[in-house]
Amino acid sequence: MATSIVAADSVLAIDVGEVTTRAILFDVVDGHYRFIAGGAAPTTVNAPYNDIWEGIRDAIDHLQAVTGRVLVGSDEQLITPSRLDGSGVDKLAATFSAGKPLRVIAAGLLGDVSLQSACRLATTTYSQVVESIGLNDRRKVEERVRVIQSLNPDLILIAGGTDGGASQAVHKLIEPIGLACYFTPEARRPELLFTGNEAISGEVRNTLERTGAIHIAPNVRPTLESEHIDAAHETLADLFQRIRGRQIPGVIELDQRAEGGLLPTASATGRVVRFLSQIYGANKGVMSVDVGASSTSLAAAVSGELALGVYPQFGLGASLAELLQHCPLEDVTRWLHCDIPAAYVQDYLQNKALYPSSLPATEEDLDIEQALARQMMRLSLRQFRTLGGPVGRTVDSGMVTGLEPVLALGSVLTQAPKLAESMLMLLDGLQPTGVTTFVLDQNHLIPGLGAAAASNPILAVQVLESGALLNLGTVISPVGNARYGTPILRVRMTVAGGHEARLEVKYGSLIVLPLPVGQSAQLQLRPLQRFDVGMGGGGRGGSLRVTGGALGLIIDARGRPLQLSKDPARRREMIKRWIKLLNG
Repeated sequence: MATSIVAADSVLAIDVGEVTTRAILFDVVDGHYRFIAGGAAPTTVNAPYNDIWEGIRDAIDHLQAVTGRVLVGSDEQLITPSRLDGSGVDKLAATFSAGKPLRVIAAGLLGDVSLQSACRLATTTYSQVVESIGLNDRRKVEERVRVIQSLNPDLILIAGGTDGGASQAVHKLIEPIGLACYFTPEARRPELLFTGNEAISGEVRNTLERTGAIHIAPNVRPTLESEHIDAAHETLADLFQRIRGRQIPGVIELDQRAEGGLLPTASATGRVVRFLSQIYGANKGVMSVDVGASSTSLAAAVSGELALGVYPQFGLGASLAELLQHCPLEDVTRWLHCDIPAAYVQDYLQNKALYPSSLPATEEDLDIEQALARQMMRLSLRQFRTLGGPVGRTVDSGMVTGLEPVLALGSVLTQAPKLAESMLMLLDGLQPTGVTTFVLDQNHLIPGLGAAAASNPILAVQVLESGALLNLGTVISPVGNARYGTPILRVRMTVAGGHEARLEVKYGSLIVLPLPVGQSAQLQLRPLQRFDVGMGGGGRGGSLRVTGGALGLIIDARGRPLQLSKDPARRREMIKRWIKLLNG
């Protein structure tokens, strides 16, 4: 476990992504932690380097050039702790998401209970479930053994039995798993994680410890009616780093330098989301969306209850080669505002899968990239809504409701040429309802803050409060049914000094009201036609205070779910008009 860094003056956060490695420096300024600067370099997981430290050193070199601060000594080693002359850093925090998804086999007693929970647990990190095994599996034991061996999994998740419940059935479930591991060469044996009936965890350990590394986590399904994934996720995150340490040179060293605190990037982000939800209390949920090369990940929390979904099949990198197995090409091209042939889009998918680090070279390429980002969010939300519980209910039919703020990560969202493009991708991809504030993490700070937060929560609190993240704007999204052009909402906005603006919003419109960054305003909302603006039901209005963002205050009355024109030319013109409206 990482030691406390509460008394540390400076923290260097390293994030190794599939395409980019980042080095972020936090230090104390005037008695408060602040983001100082960041450096970036291409990740060097693959050939010709095959060692993540080449990319880490390049990212640190970039950071040194930006800050003028010496972080690496003449021996090419990071200087820790910091010295009186200002060189070096006191602590290192680290996160990791590079590499192919872990190959996981999920095993559980009942398909719609423990096996389903095991599969959901797998989605909380960078993994792919390649096989499921249930108690009612009709395959013979020897056949299941062959399947397990042929799939060469990195990890086998075993769930089943409520606490104090089934025991014989669990032993029957693990029999082929134990045999498969026993007959597999020791160097290739998978890690085993048991998250079932805690009463027999000792028996399970005794049965399986001779056949592989067995780990025990709290039961993900302690009763038939309840599911608790959080505690098991912590163990799974540790196993992810353990497996990556064997697969990728440099990971073990990075974990050691982070004093055992290396985290999956998505887990670190989820930690910040949970923390913010605890601050805001029961009336406000918090969400993050990260569209990256290795995956799209979503995290949402209500009153500290976190749901985390990591979807490697929906990344903007190698997985694009198989995207059309998950959706038709039309689901991507519907978001384009340029007239681009379908064949060109297909070629782009294949080239991007081969070269994930390539950047859009033309307006058409950028248009495809942003269309893909929208579709990745749509597909991920479809998976995320199955999580159930308070968080699962905030995602309804591919729409996000009751979550505010929403934190956006991933360069396709945070580094778009225009902020209007970032906002429109988020609005189209997440389709929020009610009142939502979008915040851009343009410097990729959140994972580093999450990695450091367990031992130094002060750093995370003070950096988040410092304005290091960009408030993109607050969005009001009425929900209901009406004909296009029908008045559905009356808005009165009163800003400091008493200036007042009144507006009648028509269904189908997208409106931007100027409200400078940091300036507050009082809004009075009066829904018409029984539209719902998130104030207690259809037709209910009220008053709320909002703060201006980079794009002001936005009213998205285009409808939920968003319906795009079936006519391609008309649809493209409409998307162009939306971008122009958001640009002001």
